[in-house]
Amino acid sequence: MNTGKQFREAVAQNELLQCLGATTAYHALLAEKSGAKALYVSGGGVSAGSLGVPDLGISTLNDVAVDVERICSRISLPVLVDIDTGWGGSFNIARAIKTLEKAGAAAIHIEDQIQQKRCGHRPNKALVPKFEMLDRIKSAVDARVSDDLVIMARTDSLAQQGLEAAIDIMGACVDAGADMVFPEAVSELAVYKKITESIAVPVLANITEFGVTPLFTTDELISADVKIALYPLSAFRAANQAALNVYQQIITTGSQQAVLEVMQTREELYEYLEYHRYEQQLDQLFSKEGADVNSI
Repeated sequence: MNTGKQFREAVAQNELLQCLGATTAYHALLAEKSGAKALYVSGGGVSAGSLGVPDLGISTLNDVAVDVERICSRISLPVLVDIDTGWGGSFNIARAIKTLEKAGAAAIHIEDQIQQKRCGHRPNKALVPKFEMLDRIKSAVDARVSDDLVIMARTDSLAQQGLEAAIDIMGACVDAGADMVFPEAVSELAVYKKITESIAVPVLANITEFGVTPLFTTDELISADVKIALYPLSAFRAANQAALNVYQQIITTGSQQAVLEVMQTREELYEYLEYHRYEQQLDQLFSKEGADVNSI
């Protein structure tokens, strides 16, 4: 089964599909082995985690593609990928779609901010005209190799233009070929309900911490007929705080002994990586090579 079809079936088969953010291939393995059914590569996660820069349109297609390829090569789950504004015009968007589809992406979302974008939960976002967003969707749909690749339309219009405008642009994106929609920075459950009543395709809710969207529970989102719950950087934020605590502990006390209890052990790391299986393969390989040499 191709990954796009896998993502579509996961959305269809689950009352609410939880899509967990992973910033590294190892975190993707942890998510998969924890029972996740879909993963997410965040543009903000690539910017902060891989490049150490803010989510302000600084990362490139290649930056995202490297992370996507590494993650998709290690897990069997479908992956939704944030491509921001598509990194340019129609040809740039087409290149992005083909590159990320080849890297293993099951779905992408593209947004209606200007090229010099901002985080979706920050003020002063600026949007392109409606016709330009529709051109982005059409370019993405036209470029995909497999019709199963999911093209998701994200709109940041709610904050500046209101609910009716947001519903209008999402509906137009669906008419232009978008398979699913992603209204950003929704602050009320009732707003999600109005969107799902107005839009015929699956709706995603971005349940990111410390933003304008409350941390709605799965039951609450199901009651509003939301089909996908996105947790883009939850593990990343926790890992960052843990790393900071460890660094500070070592610098201030001269030892990591006080934080050993919050660390994953070597054996746990090996378990998730299947280290011993790899090691056994090495042993078998070397044993075989030794036997071949001795038989000459």
